[in-house]
Amino acid sequence: MIRTIHKTKIEYGDFQTPLELAEKVCQKLVELGVSPDVILEPTCGVGNFIEAAGLWFKSTNKIIGVDINSYYLQELEKKPIFQDERVEIREGNFFDFDWSSLITSLDGKILILGNFPWVTNSQQGTIGGINLPQKTNFQKYNGFDAIAGKSNFDISEWMLIQVVHWLQNRDANLAMLCKTSVARKLLSYLHSKKLNISNFATYKIDAKKYFNATVEACLLFGKFGSNSPKYFCDVFSSFEDTNYYRIGYRNSILVRDIDCFDKLNKLYAPSAGLKWRSGIKHDCSDVMEFRKSGNSFINGLGEIVEIEDTYVFPLIKGSDVAQNRIKTTERYVLVTQRFVGEPTEQIKDLAPKTWKYLESHAKYLDNRKSKIYQNNPRFSIFGVGAYTFTPWKIAICGLYKKLDFRLVGKTNNKPAVFDDTVYFLSFDEEEATLRTFELLTSIFAMNFYSSLIFWDEKRPIKSSILNSLNLTALVNMTELERD
Repeated sequence: MIRTIHKTKIEYGDFQTPLELAEKVCQKLVELGVSPDVILEPTCGVGNFIEAAGLWFKSTNKIIGVDINSYYLQELEKKPIFQDERVEIREGNFFDFDWSSLITSLDGKILILGNFPWVTNSQQGTIGGINLPQKTNFQKYNGFDAIAGKSNFDISEWMLIQVVHWLQNRDANLAMLCKTSVARKLLSYLHSKKLNISNFATYKIDAKKYFNATVEACLLFGKFGSNSPKYFCDVFSSFEDTNYYRIGYRNSILVRDIDCFDKLNKLYAPSAGLKWRSGIKHDCSDVMEFRKSGNSFINGLGEIVEIEDTYVFPLIKGSDVAQNRIKTTERYVLVTQRFVGEPTEQIKDLAPKTWKYLESHAKYLDNRKSKIYQNNPRFSIFGVGAYTFTPWKIAICGLYKKLDFRLVGKTNNKPAVFDDTVYFLSFDEEEATLRTFELLTSIFAMNFYSSLIFWDEKRPIKSSILNSLNLTALVNMTELERD
């Protein structure tokens, strides 16, 4: 029974907004000058936003709540706010409710208020949930991006997109609690579709305090009705804070801090020559990775492995890079190719013990789930090329929320290689490595990268951001500073 309740809470993104937070949201909206004729909460749950809206918006003519859960609506009907003649409650599923007819029937200024489900479509699939829109790759990812998971999306993102379409050409406001990442995705959608938005802001909330959720979250506020769309977002650290920074578009990319980026925009040049690579992807650590104990290799299955060292290289994981454990390592990885797509049958002749080991563990390697291994040589890996085997590298882990670049040389007389959470530049000469490292750790480079990185993302540091730095322009800027 408990398991069923837990599944239901996940499926419906069941984070009921505490009344305290609902009232804080409504108070902030009043401070912002929001004065709606009609308030609509499309997923009202037990009605805490309905109750708060009734208290804070005395001049509003109608407050409408809709929810799929009949039990919650019964609880709402027990509250004193239900006796307010302005309140109207309807049972309905967001994904098949006739919103068009309802929105068209509403007169005056509209406020869409509430808290959509904090759940992704892949989480729904994991639990067998059905409370989601028709399964489509709605952001139109294709090829490797779709295979690698970029087609996964937050259900609230899809729902918010429907709402902004409702509010086009209406005098309306949107106020919705959501993940901070979802708010940015909505801004990106508005920009890509050139939809109307005249004001867009986020106010950070304490998701741990109010929802026991470890995620960056905010109140998203949007104003509609202007014919001059503005595709930027003012980011406030709290409801009370009056200071903000502005995210927005430059060079058709979303920038975290427009003011900082504009001061350093001469450094932006995505095709300027830097080529950050990601580490090796093999998707089978139990077989492909080893720990060295004495003269023996031990794989993730606990087996002592006897293979040649021809294809074995010292492995530095992302956590090692982040924590500066780069001088020595007991980890090793089997690198079966020198470049992507290279035939692997030659291992049989060059390192027969290694080939025998791979064949004996084929049941693991041949059953790797990712489609990228299909139609490629047996025992293939990805993220490998000539750059993998250079003696010098500058590395950074994409998962950590800090710009910590590391100088990495050979380990145990072999080139060190990285897992696929690491990005790196490769060099043949130490002198060039040192000079580039000095430039990358300069205040100009740090500020430039920081203006582009959204630190709340799962992998905040991306190769596209790292590659956008014009190293030649950076050299000129640092030389001018010295003069």
